[in-house]
Amino acid sequence: MKGSDSVESADQHLTTISEHFFGDDTSELPFSISIIENRKEDYGLFVWPCSVILAEYVWQQRLRFSGASVVELGAGTSLPGLVAAKVGADVTITDHSDRLEVMDNMRRVCDLNKLQCNVLGLTWGVWDASIFSLYPKIILGADVLYDTSAFDDLFATVTFLLENSPGSVFITTYHNRSGHHLIEFLMKKWGLKCVKLLDGFSFMPCDKAAGLSGNIQLAEIVLNNNVRP
Repeated sequence: MKGSDSVESADQHLTTISEHFFGDDTSELPFSISIIENRKEDYGLFVWPCSVILAEYVWQQRLRFSGASVVELGAGTSLPGLVAAKVGADVTITDHSDRLEVMDNMRRVCDLNKLQCNVLGLTWGVWDASIFSLYPKIILGADVLYDTSAFDDLFATVTFLLENSPGSVFITTYHNRSGHHLIEFLMKKWGLKCVKLLDGFSFMPCDKAAGLSGNIQLAEIVLNNNVRP
């Protein structure tokens, strides 16, 4: 029992709550989102720079998100999805169905922020019942392009969701570690096209940008109807 108690105590010591603010004194209804983070090595329990940048983009595009059906893939701590819910979107936050600790944390941050989001286990490239119930207008993904071995599964899932909901868009932020070429290749392979590509720092407030680093891009991706039947 003592060993178990000490492990639990250590986990609690590693857990923190970070606050993320949106808006300012000149904007309507500024708010903050509280995120439960854990400093263990599980990357799904930490707010990464791509997530901060995508969440800011959601805030700045809030009129576009209000009333929209939104799905966040690989949500982890779910900051972009929670901001979307805060501005009036109908949000489903998802992560790998086997990552039970991450899924539990997603439910906890929803409760902490008093936001009603659907929390769903969704594994990229797996065609189970969960994916067939989704008809998103907007798909979000922050730093989901980090493991090249999972890229095809991710793009297969994104393509299915885009086809399942005509007129929808996939908005993702990613570290441009090896150039945009691999992503361009995958978009062509899966019949997709990029309709907007931004430097992730080009729209960030100075105070937020100062705390971030990396070469981060934001892309809006849709079906390329010129090449798909």
